[in-house]
Amino acid sequence: MNGLEMATAERSDLADFLADLEPEQWQVNSLCEGWRVRDVVAHVMSFDDLNLLGMLRRAVEARFTDINQVGVDELASLDTGQLLDRLRAHLRPTGLATTLGCRLALLDVTIHHQDIRRPLCKPRQIPAERLRCVLHDALLSPELPGRRLARGVQLKPTDLDWSHGSGPEVAGPAEAVLMAMTGRGSALEELHGPGVSVVAGRLAR
Repeated sequence: MNGLEMATAERSDLADFLADLEPEQWQVNSLCEGWRVRDVVAHVMSFDDLNLLGMLRRAVEARFTDINQVGVDELASLDTGQLLDRLRAHLRPTGLATTLGCRLALLDVTIHHQDIRRPLCKPRQIPAERLRCVLHDALLSPELPGRRLARGVQLKPTDLDWSHGSGPEVAGPAEAVLMAMTGRGSALEELHGPGVSVVAGRLAR
């Protein structure tokens, strides 16, 4: 599968999951500070159909600070049913979400899918092919702390044929490795090895 196919599949999985949520679960705080489940869903779609000019306008509106919040606010009037309908209508990424062969869209939706599932205590098995791509890209993205957090340690998932780096080992479930490398400190509790304290120290700064 290529980036577009994987991103579309991941969005489809997210939509199927959301369809079974109770109304109150949409209001639960996600792992994204200040965002409920419904806000994260809005964010996932916020760059679809947005070109560079639209991005610039959004940046000006945000005064070049929290551009992501502007995108979420634009969909704030939609109820949860409408948000789900909109997601189903945008399963195939478009606009700026297709950057880097849709790998950016895949990275974004996979991480945020977990930002929703973890507070709801609804774990899942992320397909291995997607997970390998997202782990790799999370360490390259300038918008994520992965490169800094992973420097000088060895990431070694226990349930995925993938590893990165050298040094003190950070081991455990691949999904927890991903979430820790994207700054979700609570995932460190699921990891082990001498490198965990190194990553925890960096997250605390």
